[in-house]
Amino acid sequence: MRSITAFDLQYAHRFYGFKGEAQYLHGHTGVLTIEVEDTVNEGVNMVFPCNEIQKTAWAVLKNFDHALILREDDPLLPAVLDVYEKQGIRNGHPQNQMKGEAFKTELATAYPDCRLVVTKETMTVEGMIKIVYDLLKDKLNIAKLTFTSGVNAASAEYETSGGIDRCPLCGIALDEQGVCPKCGYKKK
Repeated sequence: MRSITAFDLQYAHRFYGFKGEAQYLHGHTGVLTIEVEDTVNEGVNMVFPCNEIQKTAWAVLKNFDHALILREDDPLLPAVLDVYEKQGIRNGHPQNQMKGEAFKTELATAYPDCRLVVTKETMTVEGMIKIVYDLLKDKLNIAKLTFTSGVNAASAEYETSGGIDRCPLCGIALDEQGVCPKCGYKKK
């Protein structure tokens, strides 16, 4: 069975090197849907609490919300960083409250202080799915990701391991020591 949750993401990007409208800097409202699969946890009668899926995923996804996403070879990137430096916001601003956990993977790097994500590939709906799966595959038992942005949409399905130990009292994943970070339950 699956638990499903969705996220709205507002972001700006462009397709550097693309011949067409998308080569210009523009914005989108994207919807990312995450489907987590496992057996129904008898203690709480659900696969995984959707609010816990949201907390786990949002820690990373907030880097993409109200952010600029550019490919690493885009000539706009140094210009944007230069302007941010001149404005004194390259290394953050006290009003920047939407900072996610910084990350650096083979596919993307997040700079939460300046609301910027730099990607290896052009940020398409397919690219977003690849990045999100890479970031969350060890935290959630992801069965399917779907990302829609404007008229564009893509989805990918994944083999699930079903091996995430969950708390019988609240359904969320136990930490490495077998302790529930929410309610304190300890696995025997």
